[in-house]
Amino acid sequence: MKKVFIDGSSGTTGLRIRERLESRKDIELLTIAEEKRKDAEEKKKIINQADVVFLCLPDDAARESVALVENPNTVVIDASTAHRTLPDWAYGFPELGESFEKKILSSKRIAVPGCHASGFIALVYPLIEAGFLDKSALLSCHSITGYSGGGKSMIAQYESEERDYELLAPYQYGIGQNHKHLKEMKGITGLENAPVFCPIVSDFYSGMLVTVPLFKKQLQKGGLEEIRELYRQKYAGETVKFVEKMDEGKAGFVSALERCYYDTMWVTAEGNEDRIILMAVYDNLGKGASGAAVECMNLVLGAEKTEGLVVTSREHRQQWLDGKWRRNQG
Repeated sequence: MKKVFIDGSSGTTGLRIRERLESRKDIELLTIAEEKRKDAEEKKKIINQADVVFLCLPDDAARESVALVENPNTVVIDASTAHRTLPDWAYGFPELGESFEKKILSSKRIAVPGCHASGFIALVYPLIEAGFLDKSALLSCHSITGYSGGGKSMIAQYESEERDYELLAPYQYGIGQNHKHLKEMKGITGLENAPVFCPIVSDFYSGMLVTVPLFKKQLQKGGLEEIRELYRQKYAGETVKFVEKMDEGKAGFVSALERCYYDTMWVTAEGNEDRIILMAVYDNLGKGASGAAVECMNLVLGAEKTEGLVVTSREHRQQWLDGKWRRNQG
């Protein structure tokens, strides 16, 4: 039985990781007594007892926790921004290709992708890799997310009985074009220029829809159908999947809640031979955070890639929606 410690288990990402792991028979969850939660020596002891440590912390705190690791066999899976573009850390998105998965399997340091960045990278990386887009391409990205992505303070704002009425409408942020995910979006795809990025938070708990618009003339080769075939070949698994019609039965509408509470991502391309939109829909706390982290742990431990993840259970998802999302909206 493998020992796992979640550092920051009371946050949104940590709580969902714990939920994915607490019923598993192959894992023992290590905990720190509440009265010793801020005791650095106690944390150090627990960290070095663990086979896997999840870091669900702000960047500086994540770096401090990494510095406590002395056990050469301890695998650190960091959900913060701190280590995502460092060359000695594996980037936790195995679906991008064999080299990504091999590095995860051989590494003791794994950085979980950012929520917004996950969708952008899933859409753009294959196009750069296949030569459809040049690395000098100037791109833009629109991303709408649930408010849980903002952590405890934003959740409290949105769920307060006295919340500002303006929170009823979508809120664009990061308008200075310095969002923390931009470095990752540029670095992992290999783009020479960061995209113009428009993140928007809206009045639902979790879920995400990322869109990258393209003109056909931006492509070095191919078009809409070639992009669809590229995605069809690359994303044929359970965790990231190409779907033919994301608006199936919805007359052209695509909801950011489509993959809410699942740990999977759907990608597609729509439009025409002149103008194309690339879309990725997933849960910002699922494949955009906790689900991605657990998937990386499964790979490292030699478990089934989807062990403990919510992949197909609509009943499980509906129970959560009834208890969480609907209550929040009430």
